[in-house]
Amino acid sequence: MTRKKLTYAGSGVDFGQEESTIKALTSKFVYRKDGLGSAMMDVGHYAGLIDFGDYALAMTTDGVGSKVLIANEMKKWDTVGIDCIAMNVNDLLAIGAEPLAFVDYLAVEAHDDNFAKQIGEGLVKGANISRVSIVGGETATLPELIKGFDLAGACLGMVKKEDIITGDAIEIGDSIIGIPSSGVHSNGYTLVRKIMEESKHSYHDKFPYDTSKTIGEVLLEPTRIYMEVLNSIRDFDIHGLAHITGSGLLKLRRITELGFDISDPIEPCDIFKFLQKEGNIDDHEMYKTFNMGMGFVLITSPQFAEEVAASVDGKVVGHICEKGIMVNGLALE
Repeated sequence: MTRKKLTYAGSGVDFGQEESTIKALTSKFVYRKDGLGSAMMDVGHYAGLIDFGDYALAMTTDGVGSKVLIANEMKKWDTVGIDCIAMNVNDLLAIGAEPLAFVDYLAVEAHDDNFAKQIGEGLVKGANISRVSIVGGETATLPELIKGFDLAGACLGMVKKEDIITGDAIEIGDSIIGIPSSGVHSNGYTLVRKIMEESKHSYHDKFPYDTSKTIGEVLLEPTRIYMEVLNSIRDFDIHGLAHITGSGLLKLRRITELGFDISDPIEPCDIFKFLQKEGNIDDHEMYKTFNMGMGFVLITSPQFAEEVAASVDGKVVGHICEKGIMVNGLALE
């Protein structure tokens, strides 16, 4: 009997519908403040920017998503705070901003001190890696809305106006540098959980590619925080930056309409091989959903490419072309 192929849309997350919702929401964002604090760009990049004299203040907001359900299953909550900060900080880095301060939002069904301590441990570790101060937050008890918990946050960053990197400088022929991910990071977990539901495996089973860990532990590996990108921005002429999150490599569309020919991609982590096999998922769907081993991208001129790659322990994975997004000849769009 042929197993059905699982997809992100089939598991409940349709990026087409999500994009329509975002457009409907942001179409109402018509008010703009003047002067100091005025918006410097439209909604849609990785971070929002506001005028602050010689500098721009950058703001992001994001959450951990349904990865928290696996944390609940494993009774292990000490890493999701890292994820929460990482998802925000990496988006700041993707516009060239240095992260400064963070606030969290924790919504719970019921209170538990051990759980709260573990959440705090992760947040502090993420803050230390990112060199940000946690300056406040909000805890809400919502038993009628929340089953378990939800963790999100917002991060403030700063960048000199002349150092903002939006992707406008990207040119055909530029080199694409990929930095490895630590695993699934914090996106695609609705599909991950659907795969696990359909498979013969439990989160508590040993991970077939590394039996020193359970599948649940591998899936809870925290999102990598790419602070080394700040050094590359300082030392090299970087034309574009991208944080690969939900919608996988399609996320590259946030920085340019030019094309991406990724002819030598980073080898996917073992967890992606496991998920693809168990979910009977084709390559096209995998690269449109997950980071597939490449969590962050830098774009620079070919003459700097190898130096930039070495500075971030990454590799040159391809080049900018006229149109499309290709991985090893596979067209993603």
